[in-house]
Amino acid sequence: MRVLTACLLAGTALGWPLAATAAVSDDVTAAPAASAPDIAPAEPDANATEGDIIVIGRGETRQVQRLGQDDIAILTPGTSPLKAIQKLPGVNFQSADPFGAYEWSQRVSIRGFNQNQIGFTLDGIPLGDGTYGNTNGLHISRAISSENIGETRVSQGSGSLGTQATNNLGGTIEFFSSDPKPDFGLSLNGSYGSNNTVHAFGRLDTGELGDNGPSAYVSYSHLDTGKWKGRGAQRQNQVNAKFVAPVTPDLRLVGTFNYSERREEDYQDMSLDMIKRLGYRWDNITGQFPLAIRVADVANNIDNVNNTTGAPGADGKSDITGLAPSNPAAGKVFPTPFGSIDDAYYDAAGLRNDYVASLGIETRKDAKVHGQLKAYYHDNRGQGIWFTPYVPSPSGVPISVRTTEYNMHRKGVFGSLGTDLGAFGDITVGGWYERNDLRQARRYYGLDSRLAPTRNALEFQSGAFATDWDLRYKTDTVQYYVEDKIAIGDLTINLGWKGFDVRGSSDAIKAGPLATGKVKTTDWFQPHAGFTYKLGERAELFGGFTQVTRAFVAAATNGPLATSQNGFQNLGNLKPESSDTYELGVRGRSGIFTGSLSGYYIDFRNRLLAFANGAGILGNPAILQNVGGVRSYGIEATGQVKLPGGFGAFASYAYNNSTYRNDVFNADGSLVGGVGIKGKTVVDAPKHIASGELTYDSNLFFGRLGANYMSKRYFSYSNDQSVSARVLFDATVGVRLKVAGDRQVELQLNGTNLLDKDYIATIGSNGFVQKGDSQTLLVGAPRQVFVTLKTGL
Repeated sequence: MRVLTACLLAGTALGWPLAATAAVSDDVTAAPAASAPDIAPAEPDANATEGDIIVIGRGETRQVQRLGQDDIAILTPGTSPLKAIQKLPGVNFQSADPFGAYEWSQRVSIRGFNQNQIGFTLDGIPLGDGTYGNTNGLHISRAISSENIGETRVSQGSGSLGTQATNNLGGTIEFFSSDPKPDFGLSLNGSYGSNNTVHAFGRLDTGELGDNGPSAYVSYSHLDTGKWKGRGAQRQNQVNAKFVAPVTPDLRLVGTFNYSERREEDYQDMSLDMIKRLGYRWDNITGQFPLAIRVADVANNIDNVNNTTGAPGADGKSDITGLAPSNPAAGKVFPTPFGSIDDAYYDAAGLRNDYVASLGIETRKDAKVHGQLKAYYHDNRGQGIWFTPYVPSPSGVPISVRTTEYNMHRKGVFGSLGTDLGAFGDITVGGWYERNDLRQARRYYGLDSRLAPTRNALEFQSGAFATDWDLRYKTDTVQYYVEDKIAIGDLTINLGWKGFDVRGSSDAIKAGPLATGKVKTTDWFQPHAGFTYKLGERAELFGGFTQVTRAFVAAATNGPLATSQNGFQNLGNLKPESSDTYELGVRGRSGIFTGSLSGYYIDFRNRLLAFANGAGILGNPAILQNVGGVRSYGIEATGQVKLPGGFGAFASYAYNNSTYRNDVFNADGSLVGGVGIKGKTVVDAPKHIASGELTYDSNLFFGRLGANYMSKRYFSYSNDQSVSARVLFDATVGVRLKVAGDRQVELQLNGTNLLDKDYIATIGSNGFVQKGDSQTLLVGAPRQVFVTLKTGL
């Protein structure tokens, strides 16, 4: 492995990195509709240079960067597009797998806002708030194969007005699928690498059927990889299809269909104490069922607390289950190296099936009358699975299979219409409506043998023997926006606002510990004002102010209803989270250099924190508290250099200071947890993030060497627990060859975590606590190497 890593580094040094990207041309003005692409290629911007690593949003009144398909293609095939954007300033991305696609561990935050406070869309279709427990959308990795993403647009501020999102307090990440190719063709990619990873992708393009006629593509991708520690697999099968049919020179019909079947076995959540005692490579004990039974038996024999009163003292019942021990002969000493029942479970997994389809019409962005109208539908079925020793099976086996189950049906429509009214500017109005019908349940399924598991974690479970709760949620969302862009000489002013009404309700098929009721968020006026001012031909100032409100979510695993009935009622007159963002910056190009520098200040009000209540496997309702205000300020810098001979370089740096401005009190006036958080740094908000990469592309050889640094992160609200800073390196080297005429064959070698560093990737996998260590950390993958062959017919 050391030799292979040395080859990677040497090859990269000789050919430095990447054919990193045929850049998308900068728009002279921002797109009037977030998902309306050009039907024909846009006129190239005089300031844009082919081969830019990223495109810095010239003409935008906020901090915006864009990445093209090549930024994803240079990474390991199957990599989440979210991992591709981690090099942008202010973006904090974490995942415990080398692809960034493992959903239990996948986290992204921007400027101290977590992924629940960031808007995500695909071709304008809302993807929800990024929550692991499916409540109002799906992760981008399930919505589309990364090979079919044409552009990713990241707005570190509060996002564009036309985004279909009611939660984007801290930015927007918009993905756009690539269009069908104009010529018939078949693209084939195959990868193999560490942990017996197999990834295959194939895409068939019809080409244009007739002169400027309709075109389409359909693709299939497959990923099967073993876990890098422990036993288990993570698999996905995915189908994407898209067609476009020109109606007039300025108007076209567009339809998409996406299907995903994802199965992933989980890694064990860790604490700092566990890592110290058991090591970074400790994991679930999948494949060792007799050991799991023995550990559960021992736990069931521990009787130090009276289960009725909670006071010390034996009562003849297990402290774990509250029942008589299932195997009293097992003793009370855990087998080495176990220290508790929560050190490792037998197995856990996440299962998701998704269908997403859309149909609509859209115009050219620069058409006199521009706009779009699109309808979409999303169907999801999922189960989150844990083999739990806390609930025995009716057969007497001290373990059962616990699930959190999801059934979701979303349907909606959105659109916009705008035109240039001369002195009144380019005015656009738009709207969005969605109905989300969600059902979630907590169930238990029995095991019939102490010798071997009689259920598979990668299969949907049936035949439950118990149900804790079974709840239905209905959410109706209505949103509109108005935007005006006025050009006055070198000054462009962007004015507008958006508003929404979001109403959620729940009712119980089977009541349980979680709250039922209604939540409503109405804010019809959320203003935005911004400007750009040209400083000559190659530089501009930009700045703005945006006010955004986050709508409450109605679900069992997120939002105000994800707590006890008493806790929900004690929240009183709950106010929605809101933020005011102020931004000022400069961007420009001079010769071979392009860069931007910006500063921001954010006033965040009514932040709602969920305090974890016990081990995650218990599924206890979170304790919700309004912690008042959060203040954030920082700077973001981006620079890239395009050098002669195919060489290039890119670097970004972000400083963020996010702190809580209020302490949190109990009803009796005492501090929650006995510790104040006023002035403490926001959890999972590193103060320093930096990225850099060197790239090379000579058409024959290409390569990339990248580095990503993240400073210390806190995972307790009182800041008494943290994980240390880390820097990770990854690289790509490759060669392209012409064979059989014009057919191109490409061989690509990827390496991640090149220095094989032990580090903690994800924090907060089981939420955050007020103080003290917590089993809420996931270890990052060690060095991984993959080889890919790409070709086309």
